[in-house]
Amino acid sequence: MRGSPLAEPETTRPMGRRTTASMRSASLSPCTAPEPPRCRQHLPRSSFGHATMALVSADSRIAELLGELHQLIKQTQEERSRSEHNLVNIQKTHERMQTENKISPYYRTKLRGLYTTAKADAEAECNILRKALDKIAEIKSLLEERRIAAKIAGLYNDSEPPRKTMRRGVLMTLLQQSAMTLPLWIGKPGDKPPPLCGAIPAASDYVAKPGDKVAARVKAVDGDEQWILAEVVSYSHATNKYEVDDIDEEGKERHTLSRRRIIPLPQWKANPETDPEALFQKDQLVLALYPQTTCFYRALIHAPPQRPQDDYSVLFEDTSYADGYSPPLNVAQRYVVACKETKKK
Repeated sequence: MRGSPLAEPETTRPMGRRTTASMRSASLSPCTAPEPPRCRQHLPRSSFGHATMALVSADSRIAELLGELHQLIKQTQEERSRSEHNLVNIQKTHERMQTENKISPYYRTKLRGLYTTAKADAEAECNILRKALDKIAEIKSLLEERRIAAKIAGLYNDSEPPRKTMRRGVLMTLLQQSAMTLPLWIGKPGDKPPPLCGAIPAASDYVAKPGDKVAARVKAVDGDEQWILAEVVSYSHATNKYEVDDIDEEGKERHTLSRRRIIPLPQWKANPETDPEALFQKDQLVLALYPQTTCFYRALIHAPPQRPQDDYSVLFEDTSYADGYSPPLNVAQRYVVACKETKKK
């Protein structure tokens, strides 16, 4: 089911990869397929102990951060209530000025003071919100570390059923949730969006961390190469190679790949209203995750997002159409990356 969307008309699928897609579909049933049992005694005791300690530590820190986040949310509301009175005064002052149809020195001085206070209030609220966003980012990072630690520990015993391959519908839902919860980058005045924000690529020396999602170029069952959605397992500085797990096989298929075969996915959404330069533009060639699959295909940007919550509209290469491209399809910022290949003639 790697590249073959369910309930999609035949003509909307990317061409040239159907053999690969069908072979992958045959290898992964929509029904759950059991993996070999993974028992605790099969793991080195030290590895299990370290992973268990990491889980306990992560749980403790997450609980602490949630308490701090709760307090910051309360502070935000208090700050907003406090500033409300000043904003009402600004509105009433403007109404009086309009009634009197003049701007006296008194009103000018009063408004200057009111706006100064409003600016300070807004900055105070903004600082609290940034602290809250930092807490949320740390919680998400710890949850990811916890998931990886649990995976390493293999928290199963002989009395528990073996882990099963994730149902395809569940996987698609998780991928959609990951795209929706990708944080929006909000910089301070004058700040430029960082690498891995929207269309901005990673720095040349960037190394993806374990658990990071990437586009990985691998050899398919039929020998062709394709770009798949994968999760980083490790990186070797000695060989400059990644180990990644195919996201669609729940860890059963692992690949060792050079850095040039890995493209890190965005870590922040770009805001079209404040940072349009951090988005791919119309007619730009990209790799985009085809809807309801875990494969990236070449596509042209039909329209970039207009609002922070919007997706890209893309045209996938498809030889079944006269112009060589599918009708527009929506793909989230999370799953659109630069394509270094040249456009097909």
